Amino acid sequence: MTGKTGEVVAGKAGEVDGRGRQGGRWGALGPVGLVLAGGVSVQFGAAVAVTLMPRAGAVGVVTLRLVCAAVILLLVCRPKLRGHSRADWGTVVAFGVAMAAMNGLFYQSLDRIPLGPAVTLEVLGPLALSVFASRRALNAVWAALAIGGVFLLSGGASGDFGGLDPVGAAFALGAGAMWAAYIVFSARTGRRFPQADGLALAMAVAALLMLPLGAFETGTKLLDPSLLALGAAVAVLSSVLPYTLELLALRRMPASTFAIMMSLEPAIAAGAGFLILSQALSATDALAIALVVVASMGAVRTQMSGRSGRSGRSGRQ
Repeated sequence: MTGKTGEVVAGKAGEVDGRGRQGGRWGALGPVGLVLAGGVSVQFGAAVAVTLMPRAGAVGVVTLRLVCAAVILLLVCRPKLRGHSRADWGTVVAFGVAMAAMNGLFYQSLDRIPLGPAVTLEVLGPLALSVFASRRALNAVWAALAIGGVFLLSGGASGDFGGLDPVGAAFALGAGAMWAAYIVFSARTGRRFPQADGLALAMAVAALLMLPLGAFETGTKLLDPSLLALGAAVAVLSSVLPYTLELLALRRMPASTFAIMMSLEPAIAAGAGFLILSQALSATDALAIALVVVASMGAVRTQMSGRSGRSGRSGRQ
C-alpha cells in the first residue's frame, strides 16, 4: 500500500498548489499520469508478490517487501533519531504497527482470493472512514452503493461469496480496517516528522515486527539471492516508486482530484490480476468493483466539498 492519506494529502496539496509549481523533469508526464503510474506500480507490485507466495509464503513475501522498503527508505531519507518526543515515537510506532497489520492481512487475502476483489474489499476501510468523517446525508447514497458492491461480491442472497474464499475475504476486510488506521496515523506522523522521515521510521518498525514471523514461516529461504532480488523489486514497485510518484503529483494536483483518482485502485488491481495472474472476472464481479469505485469517488468528493465549505466560512483556503 502507499501513502494514501486523507489529512496528509490535503495538507501537502494545499501547501504546494498555492505556489503553482509545474516544473521538474516529470512535467511531461503530468500529475494525472504520475498518479496513474503510481497506482499501476502498486497493483502490479502486488501481482508480482502473488507469484512469489508459492516459494516464500504470504508472510515471507510481506517480510521481504517491508524489510527491503525500510532499508531503501532509511538510506534515502536518513531520518534523524534525536530530538523527538515520546509522543512522536508513540505515533510513529502506531503507524508502523498499522502498516505491518495492513500488509500482513492484505497478503493473506491475496493468497486466497483474486487481486481485484481483494483490493475492492480492502478499500471499504478508507471509504468508511471518509463517510464517517464527512457526516453528510449524501454519504448514505455512497454507502448504499458500496454495500451493493459487497453484496454482489459475496454471492448475492446465497452469501457464498460467489466462489471467493470467505477467509480470504475476511482478511481483505481486516486489511481495510487497518488501512483506515494507517490513514489516521500517517496523517499524525506527517505532522510530527519532516518530509518522509516518519514514513521511513514507521516502515522500519513494520519490518521489525514482521521479520520474526517471516523467519519462522520461511526460514533461510529469505536469504536466497533470487528471492531477495524479487522482494526488493516488490518493495520498489509497491512502496518506494508509488510514494515518490504520488508526492510529485501532489505538488501540482488538488487534494480532491488526487483522492478521487486513488479510488480507481480496485479497477487497476483487477487489470493487474488479469494481465499478470490470469485472474479473469465475471460480469458480476466487474459490476461489484465498479459500484465500489463509484462509491469511493463519490464519498471523496462529498468529503472534499464539505471541507471547502467549512474552510470558506472560516476564512481559510
